[in-house]
Amino acid sequence: MEPVTSKRITVTVNGASYEREVDARRLLVHVIRDDLDLTGTHIGCDTGNCGACTVIVDGLAVKSCMMLAVQADGVSIETVESLASDDELHPLQRAFSAHHALQCGYCTPGMLMSAKHLLDNNSEPTENEIRRAIQGNICRCTGYVNIVEAIDAAARGEVPA
Repeated sequence: MEPVTSKRITVTVNGASYEREVDARRLLVHVIRDDLDLTGTHIGCDTGNCGACTVIVDGLAVKSCMMLAVQADGVSIETVESLASDDELHPLQRAFSAHHALQCGYCTPGMLMSAKHLLDNNSEPTENEIRRAIQGNICRCTGYVNIVEAIDAAARGEVPA
């Protein structure tokens, strides 16, 4: 029996359905960025350590560099591009801006998606719960204080329009 080298998958990304033939060893992050041209999801380490590639897969925060594209067959994926709508930033994005929760911005997509996952499941997180939710995301610039403050402000609805 010959090994499977590729598979046709169907995924829903940010509400749109896509069908692609993917190599059996191809990572989800590469399909999102290269095949679907959704470059907001960043590749930082390809080892699952930095969190820059975090997306939401069927309601779970997932590091897309740790998931094979064939494993995503039939799932629903949210990327950072799903946050803003009709040229209006998501409350988390506005909070990150208002609280200066980004510097270079490389970690920001993963931080935003981890924060969204948290707030989707816990609308009133404590500071410790916020810190736990983003612990898989590395930021080399900010020291995390402003990121935690931004997520807390978004949770409390204290975000500028």
